[in-house]
Amino acid sequence: MAQLWGGRFTKETDQLVYNFNASISFDQKFFREDIEGSIAHVVMLEKQGILTSEEKDAIVKGLTGIREDVENGKLEITSEYEDIHSFVEANLIDRIGDAGKKLHTGRSRNDQVALDMKLYVRNQIVEIDNELKELLITLNRIMKENLHTYMPGFTHLQKAQPITLAHHMGAYFEMFKRDRSRMKDIYARLNFCPLGSGALAGTTYPLDRFYSAYLLGFEGPTNNSMDSVADRDYIIELLSALSTVMMHLSRFSEEVIIWNSNEYGFVEIDDAYSTGSSIMPQKKNPDIAELVRGKTGRVYGALVSILTTMKGLPLAYNKDMQEDKELTFDAIDTVKGCIALFNGMMATMKFRNERMETSAMMGFTNATDAADYLVKKGVPFRDAHGIIGRLVLYCIDKNTSIDALSIEELKNISPVFEEDVYKEISLETCVEKRLTHGAPSALIMRRQVEDNEKYLNEGDWN
Repeated sequence: MAQLWGGRFTKETDQLVYNFNASISFDQKFFREDIEGSIAHVVMLEKQGILTSEEKDAIVKGLTGIREDVENGKLEITSEYEDIHSFVEANLIDRIGDAGKKLHTGRSRNDQVALDMKLYVRNQIVEIDNELKELLITLNRIMKENLHTYMPGFTHLQKAQPITLAHHMGAYFEMFKRDRSRMKDIYARLNFCPLGSGALAGTTYPLDRFYSAYLLGFEGPTNNSMDSVADRDYIIELLSALSTVMMHLSRFSEEVIIWNSNEYGFVEIDDAYSTGSSIMPQKKNPDIAELVRGKTGRVYGALVSILTTMKGLPLAYNKDMQEDKELTFDAIDTVKGCIALFNGMMATMKFRNERMETSAMMGFTNATDAADYLVKKGVPFRDAHGIIGRLVLYCIDKNTSIDALSIEELKNISPVFEEDVYKEISLETCVEKRLTHGAPSALIMRRQVEDNEKYLNEGDWN
């Protein structure tokens, strides 16, 4: 057992207790961040005259060597150590001797782990943001290519009004764009450095916390040493935002699954993102979309878990907070993987434009426009609504669409109908006359695509 404590104890920790207490199996994930924070700490200690220049150089060289050896496989992180902090410190002492014992001067594992977690989460937020941006690029490309691809829009999963594929993709573009903004907000709020807070009450050493924060790229140091080590609200924020990302991905996946069904046939998922059946040779299953939908619950679970863990903790640090790591690491990895795979699926997906357009016509998505046509001819809207309702019933009985009826059939329902009705209720007219901001017409959507491109070409916020 390699521990950073023991002088006060008269007997060895029970092995089961040690194993239960240890975190090396998962906190090794941020060994780079731990070493990065330690290097900044000793540089600050030397600046403040707490370490000599020689001691600082030896420690930095030792820490750099440990990092390189772990990365290239020469040094293995093992369960011999309680946590990543004890692993790094023990190996440092083995390599450089007594100077290594000064690494922990003016520092507690409480502020050390708080720092490591912030550094790790901060880096991961940038990676998640990059994945979201790639997805947005894909969606905007699909929008640009499908300004005139007509399809049904749905409410209650019932065909409602005609829209374009560009308009449908644009809805998700806005959702994922907001997801990016949430990442930016979380990054800004967490970007303050807890290093130097000690166990909870700071330290008597003349630390320069502002300098440590500067070295690590933070806006500044945290303002309260107890808050620094005792809260994980930025993790709760992150898991909440990641849950929202997954909710958006899950909704989108559900639609892809529906669109991929034989009954709809709106899309064909590329073979690289599909699987077959072990018994049914005709099957081509949307497994990626289904797994994304399923893994949403996994991320939700992480959020509920950390909320439950934190809800009853008195100030300051409590060991319960060790539980923040595994679930956060897993949620981050899950979300990154889901975004990347979903993006690949969307980027290679084929859209069956004619099938979507036919579905829009046979689903009577132009019924509202047909009612509006009668209103323009002087029919009160409520009466027009009833007339078109009877017309739809007639079409259902005949298994046809409104625009496929003859003018005689239309006049039998209402003598108000004239030849100009066909132009007025065509999908093109129904969509293209919707010219308010946010509507599906090609004119409006083209402007939206241009705005999207400007947004995507702006410099990254991080």
